Parts: sequence; structure tokens; C-alpha cells
Amino acid sequence: MQLAELLKDWPCTVKGGSIRIEVLGIEDYAQDVKDGDLFVVRKGTNDDGVKYVEIAIQNGAIGVVVEDEKLLDKLSIPVPLIWVPNCLKFMSYGAAKLHRFPAEAMQVIAITGTNGKTTVSHFIGQILNSLHKKVMVIGTNGVYINGKDVDLPFERLTTLQPKHLHKIFQHGVGQGVQYAVLEASSMGLAKHRLDDCAINVGVFLNLAEDHIEDHGSYEKYKAAKQLLATLSERVVLNGDDSFCRTVGLQAKKPKVYFGLGNRVDYQLQLLAEGNNSSTCCLQSKKGQKVFTLPFVGDHHLQNSIAAITTVAELGFNIEEVCQAAENLSLPKGRLQYIKNNLDLDIYIDYAHTEAALRAVLQTLNKTTRGELIVVFSCGGNRDKHKRIKMGAVASKYADLIYLTTDNPRNEDPEVINSQIAAGFLSNQKYETILNRGEAISKAILSAKKGDTILIAGKGHENTQTIGKTQIHFSDIECVQSVLESKLNMG
Repeated sequence: MQLAELLKDWPCTVKGGSIRIEVLGIEDYAQDVKDGDLFVVRKGTNDDGVKYVEIAIQNGAIGVVVEDEKLLDKLSIPVPLIWVPNCLKFMSYGAAKLHRFPAEAMQVIAITGTNGKTTVSHFIGQILNSLHKKVMVIGTNGVYINGKDVDLPFERLTTLQPKHLHKIFQHGVGQGVQYAVLEASSMGLAKHRLDDCAINVGVFLNLAEDHIEDHGSYEKYKAAKQLLATLSERVVLNGDDSFCRTVGLQAKKPKVYFGLGNRVDYQLQLLAEGNNSSTCCLQSKKGQKVFTLPFVGDHHLQNSIAAITTVAELGFNIEEVCQAAENLSLPKGRLQYIKNNLDLDIYIDYAHTEAALRAVLQTLNKTTRGELIVVFSCGGNRDKHKRIKMGAVASKYADLIYLTTDNPRNEDPEVINSQIAAGFLSNQKYETILNRGEAISKAILSAKKGDTILIAGKGHENTQTIGKTQIHFSDIECVQSVLESKLNMG
């Protein structure tokens, strides 16, 4: 596509060079620029892309995009210099246009919420697959087409950058994908990554205090989440959540509510609960259905009804949707059970907020046969206010806690853990073991038969960030290694 064609419907000023040159890609990391790419200058938290213009041009950039008008006079470069009002918005539009707006060839469902985005996106994908539809799921755990992980060489973010997202959409369209289900993080929304994704359905799950340091305030965090309603043709909202109710009142577009309580369009009632299953009754405008979900716990029921409602609103038969829901399975790292021969119930979960940790512990508290042991910490350089709250939640349910490291980043993990421990009950049994692998190992090897162990905070992740160093570390692999060593020792 020629630069002139890319720019013709976007407000801009062009200085120097030719706009008849071919654009092959759009890139905001100068080191990754290739011949034919358009380089977009972004100002990050710690760095400014204008410092890397020369590197981008050396790597083959055919043009440079800026949003600071002063740079039109300050920069002297051998390629077109393009001013736009907002580089992030232009990145979204430019990536979509370069790939011929691939999202328009699919039904796009975007899900936002402090907790549950990954689970609900995979549940929607599984139900649609059961209904013989081709589905792409994009989010924290990676990219999946029809339930199979697609190994794509992109940075794994909850909400991908537009330069990658539209390339993935284009790949999906080429594979015959009919539905794209993606996670809409608050930062992804605030940074305009989803502005040109032709979102058909926006799903709102919940809101709890999180990412406040990223956004600057709780109000800005809420405002970022609300952007999804503006971007979506219609919305599906959790009627049990006050924030979602507020979004619904403000959204002037088609909407439905789901939940476990009253005043909703799709209500899920728990009839009976077994050890690992919940018999439920769905009451909805599309009919009534009794069926059994393979989970226990309110948060699983909430995630299930969110997915069921969304698929039903896409026009599918409610009985078939509920039937498909009976075979749902949790995604990797979400209350993932690790089989073992020690008669222990070992679970790995991504819970890293107060609400998520409470939901998981409430569920495990119902099923544990012995003591409930929790291994966790909190991430560094993130939301310090939630640490004491997570400590209080853990202490309410856990018989024994091992405080360790999550991703401490540039913070002292001892300080992080002391802030967590400030929320513990006075008689709480706990031990601090900063090496996460050693903490997991001790939790497993010192547990008694019938005990339940929850390893929380990292879930599917396979790296740990300590200082500025990122090392390979997987809770799943660590548990399996400990179990294997124990087996070999007899």
C-alpha cells in the first residue's frame, strides 16, 4: 500500500520525501524496523522514541510519524516526516488499514474485567467450537485457533499491540476463522489498541481495585474500562457488579445483563453442588434449561454464565449452548489441578488480586480434606495498596502460608512480604522463603495426605522478573519437578 493511500483519510501534515512510496509494515520499536516499515515515534514512561529515529531510518524506515508538531521543524531526515494528532490512535488505524481491516471479516467479542477475562474468553471459544464454529482466542495465555495454541513470534500481552493484533486477525481470516474472542485490558483500551477492531460484542465482567499505579487513579482505571462500551456495537454486562450496572446505564446501545442475582436477562441459579460439579438452572428470555457445570464456586458460575450469555446473544440456541457448557474446561494456569501420587490436592492459579484470591480460596475451602496451604506473594512496582488486603484474604482461609516472590521487579521482596503479612491474623502460621522454587518444594514435601496446596499469582507464566533480569520459571514445571524428585526418592 502506498503511503499516500494509508494517510489519505487521516488528519496529518507531511514534510519532505515522497508519499508515493510503498509501505510494507508499521513499527514503533526502531530496533525491529525492517525495509519498507513506517516508524511511529512513541513517548513511553521511561523513554522517547524520537531518540531512535536515526536507527529506524538506518534499518529501512520509509517514513517517520510524530505527534509533537515542534519536531516538524526540529527534525531533518531523508524520508517523509508525518505529523498526526495522536500516534497511538494512528498506530491502531494504520495497522488495521495495512492489513485491509481483517476484523471486519469476523465477529469480534472483546472481554474486560479485573478478573476472569482469560477464563471467559476460553469458555466462549470452547462453546463456539462445540457449535462447530471456527474460533480464535487471543489473550494472556497466547493465541489459540480452535483450541490449539498458535506459536506466533509476538510479545505476549493481555491485549496485543495493533501492529501484531491485525496481523493475527489477518492470519485467522486466512484460516477460515469466523469468531475472534479477545481480552480487553484497561491499558490496552487506554492505549487505543482496540480502536479499529470492529468489536461486535463488548463483555463487562467486574471491576476491583487494580492497576491504579499504571493509570494514576481508580477513576482513570474505571474510565479506561468503560471505553469498551464506546467501541462495541452492543454490550453484555454482569448485573451483579455495580460498575457494570453503571456502564449499562450510560451505554446508549443494545445491552443484556447476566448474573446469579435478580434483575438480569440471563440468571444462573445453583440447584445442587457436588465435589467437582454444579447443577444449575438457567432462566432467560430465550428459555429455561437445567444442566451441570464441571466446577464449583461462585466465580466459576459467574464466568460460565458470562460465556453462555455472550454466545446466546450471538444468535445460538440456548439449549445447545448450555449443553456445550457442560464440557467446559479451565484454561492453563486457572485453578489447574496437578495430578500426583501423594494424595495431595495441588492447584496453580493466576490469582493476583484480592477478589481473585478470595474466589479461589472460597472454592478450595469447600473441597479441602485437610489443611489449606497457600504459596504466594505480590508483584513489585505494582499496586502496593492491595498487598495488605491480599494478606487478609489469605489469612482468612489458609492454615499455613508460604510467602515467597512473585515478580519483585525493582522492589525488595522482603518489604513486599512484610506489607502482605500486615494483613494476617495474629495467630496465622506462615514462613517466608524468597526462592519461589524452594517455597513450592517445601509446601509440597511438608504437606500431609489430604492437604490442599494453592500456588497463586503466576499461573501460566513461565518467567519471573527479579530486578531487571527475567529468568525462566514456571510454577507448573516446578511442581512437576518436585513430584518427580519425590517419586524417585521413594
